[in-house]
Amino acid sequence: MLTKRINSLSTSLTIAISTLAGELKAQGKDIISFSAGEPDFGTPQVIKDEAIKAINEDFTRYTPVPGIPELLEAIAAKLKRDNNLEYKPSQIIASNGAKHSLFNIMQALIEDGDEVIIPSPYWVTYPELVTYSGGKSIIIETEDSDGFKITPDQLKAAITPKTKILILTTPSNPTGAVYTREELEALAEVLKGTDIFVISDEMYEKLVYDGEFTAVASISDDMFQRTITVNGLSKSVAMTGWRFGYLASANEELIAAMKKLQSQSTSNINSITQKAAIAGLDGRADEDIEMMRKEFMKRRNIAVELFNEDENLSVLSPAGAFYLFVNIKKVSNDSMQFCKDLLSEKGIAVVPGVGFGSEGYFRFSFATSEEQIREGIKRIREFCATYNK
Repeated sequence: MLTKRINSLSTSLTIAISTLAGELKAQGKDIISFSAGEPDFGTPQVIKDEAIKAINEDFTRYTPVPGIPELLEAIAAKLKRDNNLEYKPSQIIASNGAKHSLFNIMQALIEDGDEVIIPSPYWVTYPELVTYSGGKSIIIETEDSDGFKITPDQLKAAITPKTKILILTTPSNPTGAVYTREELEALAEVLKGTDIFVISDEMYEKLVYDGEFTAVASISDDMFQRTITVNGLSKSVAMTGWRFGYLASANEELIAAMKKLQSQSTSNINSITQKAAIAGLDGRADEDIEMMRKEFMKRRNIAVELFNEDENLSVLSPAGAFYLFVNIKKVSNDSMQFCKDLLSEKGIAVVPGVGFGSEGYFRFSFATSEEQIREGIKRIREFCATYNK
């Protein structure tokens, strides 16, 4: 009865683990979850105030499909101010979260059999969207020993006549890896002379702890023309449930196609979210963003130290985002079973690395309190001391 297309999709492992942890907690079990990919802070008051104002002013009608003019102008100004990118408002589309932006991009670009290069570990949704769109994922594997970043030689070897898109994520979910300008310049050299699009997922841009963030499209004019920048406010100002993301592209034909698709699917995003998002883009929430970034960095340092004290575990200190990708290869080569056993025996929810395309790891979100981080890692270390022994 159902289509092959819909049957090709898998349930998100991160959502599945978070749901199971929630169910066990509701049953009265002592559960600590490090599986969710969202900040534990509240949305900044200035953003909430703008939403309340919009409601009180009855800003509750349909809007233009890509977003209201003042929102698109705020996004364009943010991209210019923060990333030195000159996008016109007409080259920007606001969508229901970055996931929606990615869906629109792939539906507009991928034909049956087109190849999409995805470095692993990858965000769980990337290959699922490629498959749903009729494409084929070409995975470039990376490990902690190489900083979880692809090299120019790896990229060159992965390119074929069928390559349509390269997906880059910086900072990365799940590893927190951040590409330097020099590393991006080297990858850009490989792409010169090709027709390959680059999707640059920059959702964790504001959460960088070491070094500086570099927007992929800012590397060169060639990269600007081929790159589709994807971003949003879910992580930087704790707006996950508001469902706000956006994309920007210099390719007018592609932008027109995605506007057409969105007009026939979701139409505009929530009108109130649009008004509120402006306050998250124009600098009014910058103090809140910096407060969260500093707190995340403090938690990162604590968690990295505690994990690396254990001889059974190791983790690279992530330069960005709020995840650790913990190496458990000395303990288990079956991350799914490991995580199930950890949840049932110790009440700790983490996400198996296999869901991100990398076996022998788990993802640990430090977007929670220091107290829970210390207790959670204590239980994980106790579990690893006797697991399979």
